[in-house]
Amino acid sequence: MEEKQYSKLLSDIPSPDVVILMGCNVCCPVLPSQYSENWNLDDPSGKSDQEFERIISLIQNKVLTLKETLRKRRL
Repeated sequence: MEEKQYSKLLSDIPSPDVVILMGCNVCCPVLPSQYSENWNLDDPSGKSDQEFERIISLIQNKVLTLKETLRKRRL
């Protein structure tokens, strides 16, 4: 993967249909899209394995909910 992936400028990335901001107390670039959500997740860096598992579970549930939302919106 490292052989094919490289840092890109925002101008090099095609406009996405969906943008998900994870939160984690970082500043994200503004990307125009048809749909966006901010999940406001805590960054589990430096925390216990249980905290990582909790965040993973939250992401999994949010992805499933997002899938249903997008299906209804037909995006």
